[in-house]
Amino acid sequence: MAKDQIGSTMFRFHSLYCIIATLSVFSFISIFCWCQFSSKCYSTNTIMMQKAKESIDLLTFPYAWNVLSFPADPPSQILKIGVFVKKWPHRSHAGGLERHALTLHLALAKRGHELHIFTTSSPNSTFPTYPFPNLVFHLSRPTSGGYLDQAVVWEQFRAQNLTGRPFDVVHTESVGLLHTRAKNVPNLAVSWHGIAYETIHSDIIQELLRSPEERQATMMTERAMKVVEEVRFFQRYSHHVATSDHAGDVLKRIYMIPEERVHIILNGVDEEIFRPELSLGIDFKRKFGISKSRSLVLGIAGRLVKDKGHPLIHEALKQIFMENNKFQQSVTVLVAGDGPWGARYKDLGANILVLGPLEQAQLAKFYNAIDIFVNPTLRAQGLDHTLLEAMLSGKPVMATRVASITGSAIVGPESGYTFSPSVESLKKTLYKVWNDGRVVLGNKGKAARQRGLQLFTATKMAAAYERLFLCISREQYCKYQK
Repeated sequence: MAKDQIGSTMFRFHSLYCIIATLSVFSFISIFCWCQFSSKCYSTNTIMMQKAKESIDLLTFPYAWNVLSFPADPPSQILKIGVFVKKWPHRSHAGGLERHALTLHLALAKRGHELHIFTTSSPNSTFPTYPFPNLVFHLSRPTSGGYLDQAVVWEQFRAQNLTGRPFDVVHTESVGLLHTRAKNVPNLAVSWHGIAYETIHSDIIQELLRSPEERQATMMTERAMKVVEEVRFFQRYSHHVATSDHAGDVLKRIYMIPEERVHIILNGVDEEIFRPELSLGIDFKRKFGISKSRSLVLGIAGRLVKDKGHPLIHEALKQIFMENNKFQQSVTVLVAGDGPWGARYKDLGANILVLGPLEQAQLAKFYNAIDIFVNPTLRAQGLDHTLLEAMLSGKPVMATRVASITGSAIVGPESGYTFSPSVESLKKTLYKVWNDGRVVLGNKGKAARQRGLQLFTATKMAAAYERLFLCISREQYCKYQK
């Protein structure tokens, strides 16, 4: 019996080893090729100089569509678009997927398209309203797990597809519409805000940071098998939108989806809200009593939970404050967001201000009040909106060195800093930021805003999605000529 148990354990270990080894080989190939072709290695101007004299087939365009310039005026063809999203954002309580859905589809509604949003509604909350008669919500009760009830929303979708004219295109935010239904919709595009392959990197980071008192994670084998599962069912979606350069490369090379079905459209945020405004920062500092004598103001925002890296930066700040009294006396840290680590930050001292969750207008003031934005995330998937908001606000950014961030946002030292997910690396980078000072940070902030305006505005994102949806609807829109 003992021999059977040992043999079974060894077999599982050997299987896990083989899976991880295979993924590592694919990852090496992926990273090599991605470095050759990502926006990190090619500037927008270089790409467009190469393509200026030729017509581009958008379906096989290997870069982010955000680098292209699409017409500012609405197109002559008004689309009927069906949208599946498991949850519509409610005030400040919204994750990246929900914020993406809100920003993108409000922009498309403003451009005159007819949108039907299939989403959930909680009976205990009021649903927001918008001044667009062409933006229609079809609400349903969520399942016990908080997801869309697939049978209900499918019937809602079918009814609307038979009303008036059928949908020109269907968009699902991640698995809002499951692959079992999506396989029957040829004119469908799915936006991925995180895939299992990227999550393996996050699992490795968190295991390395695990303290001896914490239980060892048992998710690695399951996560590797989740990648295999995704490789199989992702094929059932007609078109795939990657929200970072790295994710696009993984979908093509690891998930083996044909390149003409994978399109990179980077996340965007509202450039009218997130912009440099000195007076907003001054008012925000005055409101919270931040002294002018402070030589540096660090900003942290988002969900204050473990996988967003808050144990990491909490420990780094704690150690720095203990070993360097001057740093502690000259630096203020503003923490915006909600979660269990909020209370723990307060224990670090009076120069840590925990602000709670902020509405967009207050977030805009928050970014204008800080000298640099810090994102210590341990999640390797997706492209974090907070980084993009800070960049458009003219602030340099500092973040964990993961592929989605270094491949699309912080592509060099001109606009910010990156660090390995360890306390020592984070401390070293915080000291460098402190020593560089406000003049250097100001210059990096200008470069960050410039990149943000080129790639990360809501206008650029919405224009790219609109063109993709037009292309899916009519082939004539799949050719691009500058």
